[in-house]
Amino acid sequence: MENLINIFIKSIFIDNMVFAFFFGMCSYLAVSKTVKTSMGLGLAVVFVLGITVPINYLLNKFVLAEGALTWLDESYKTVDLSFLSFIMFIAVIASMVQLVEMIVEKFAPALYSSLGIFLPLIAVNCAILGGSLFMQERDYNSLAEATSFGLGSGIGWLLAIVGIAAIREKIRYSNIPAPLRGLGITFIVTGLMGIAFMSFMGIKL
Repeated sequence: MENLINIFIKSIFIDNMVFAFFFGMCSYLAVSKTVKTSMGLGLAVVFVLGITVPINYLLNKFVLAEGALTWLDESYKTVDLSFLSFIMFIAVIASMVQLVEMIVEKFAPALYSSLGIFLPLIAVNCAILGGSLFMQERDYNSLAEATSFGLGSGIGWLLAIVGIAAIREKIRYSNIPAPLRGLGITFIVTGLMGIAFMSFMGIKL
């Protein structure tokens, strides 16, 4: 249990997808104009990461990794399908994103309209694919660890986009020099937030 909490906390604060690896920056910058839309997209990312990382963990463990097909027959112990990881992971992600898109369109049409093209673009959000690839690289020992990492990564991305959205709403009324208005000041604030999140690296987990 303690190990799951460590993975969860680390993926939120220390290995934050935005501030540590700069993953998902396109939608992070484009959708973070208001807290409402940022929260909607952030929750969608949490859902997609929380579902796709464990599914891709099972896919990797029982199908793609070298020797994963031994549950079918011992003669498959030398078969290595890891070269299919990218296409299989993306197929799972695209399926989940389609599901999220249909749910949001059905139950929150206003949010669906405000998110626009960036909702289906979750399928090509590098933070989503990065979660599955990090899971594969770190070789987690159980489905629970992979799920904890996926949910933590999603919540970390949610905190990042909601945080920058709240700041952008506040500084909209500030006297910012003209050349820095819009994305300019957003990049500066993102850098400062990244430095602030680096302080969590001192946490001993």
